[in-house]
Amino acid sequence: MVQRWPALFTESQIYLEFNRIVGRNLKEEFFGVVDGLCPNLMEIFKRKAGQIGQHLAELLLQTKSTEPTATRCLVLRGLPVILRDDASMFFKSSSNLNNGESLDIPVGILCYEDNRATSPASPQLNPSRVGIILEDSLAMDALTNLPQAMCLLFGFIYALHLEYPKCRKNTFIFIQQVMLNLDRSELPPKVQKLKNDLAV
Repeated sequence: MVQRWPALFTESQIYLEFNRIVGRNLKEEFFGVVDGLCPNLMEIFKRKAGQIGQHLAELLLQTKSTEPTATRCLVLRGLPVILRDDASMFFKSSSNLNNGESLDIPVGILCYEDNRATSPASPQLNPSRVGIILEDSLAMDALTNLPQAMCLLFGFIYALHLEYPKCRKNTFIFIQQVMLNLDRSELPPKVQKLKNDLAV
């Protein structure tokens, strides 16, 4: 994919291409909406019970700061949990990646782990370095935080007209239709429920 569209694989070009297609500033809108939703989503996370509530409580415990990047990480890691998406086929953890190595994930995020990472399916809340995976290969590397990677990955998917990964479909539909108000259609039940909960 990098060979087919080499000019697209920079942060600035992704934002420019999104603006060309949609006529909107992806970076500004994405982070503005995430920041606006953070307080309500954190309250919803705290109220959840059962296994989902336990998982969300673990994420809340990992959030040691109210700094914007930390709360964005919490919300973006918690959204898939509450929407019942599957992390195991989206996040890939690695301490060392060889050039050309297949990652066995069609679309996802690579988290460069340290000793605090618990498992490949449960990487650190905000790894110090992340990358974007497309077509089982590393398409973008050395990003500084998870929110940046999620924003750029959404831009990639939208600009290249890719299908959302099944394991994260609810999350990306939430980002597209609820957060960014793009191409609205009937929402899946779990996404509609979360939207209703946020409106209360």
